[in-house]
Amino acid sequence: MQETIKTVAPSLRALLEGFIDYAGLYPPAKVPLDQAMKNYESYRSGQYAWMLRWFVLGAAELAALPGEAEGKFSVLCDSDEARATTIESTSVIQTTRPTYCEVSLANLDQLDKIKEAKLFAKIRTGGLKPEAIPTPEAVAAFIKGCAVRKLPFKATAGLHHPIRAEQALTYEENSPRAVLHGFINVLMAAAFAWHTDIDIVPILEETDATAFRFDECAHWRDKTLTQAQIKEARKEFMHSVGSCSFDEPVQDLKNLGFL
Repeated sequence: MQETIKTVAPSLRALLEGFIDYAGLYPPAKVPLDQAMKNYESYRSGQYAWMLRWFVLGAAELAALPGEAEGKFSVLCDSDEARATTIESTSVIQTTRPTYCEVSLANLDQLDKIKEAKLFAKIRTGGLKPEAIPTPEAVAAFIKGCAVRKLPFKATAGLHHPIRAEQALTYEENSPRAVLHGFINVLMAAAFAWHTDIDIVPILEETDATAFRFDECAHWRDKTLTQAQIKEARKEFMHSVGSCSFDEPVQDLKNLGFL
């Protein structure tokens, strides 16, 4: 039976356009390189390709791909890489292409150095253990710090699900569980931080999916963002979310009635 295609609310489409950097090679998915690349190609030609951005891999994995392999690659390395579309680094480096530098949330002064180097920031919002998940306050401080500096960023880890909730941290049967940040929470909080001066901690803490509404505008409770505001925030500020799954975010959005 052919799947019924639901019309996506314009503001939700603006919020989620090109927001997933597919990182299937990395935990908890840990998909082999050949399968991850096949997945990426399938997503690029699928119904929800509009939500997909880059394919995330390390320099060694990129070297293992044939030269004719097509795709937009975000490469994890600490030096320039000719085949990369973007680079993700653990330190401030000199490159010839857009580069995201991971920041320790205990030292947000690093954002100044990243800004001075004309690079972008990166936040890790989860991990395989509960203690790896930063608090909403810590995530809010990072987002606000980037907004004040007009510093674009991306987020990665633990953002497989749209709304903040308790989830398994791996795909193992006896996986530990913890409350994970939701990608809609993070994207909406970033968009509000870019345009307004409201406290974004409650947005990051929100666990009620019905508190987020999408039509011509995007709403969190009694606060509203226009499509133009969302598009600007996504282009100029909150670039993407790294996720080891593409299918899981899509299915969760369907389950919530957003897709």
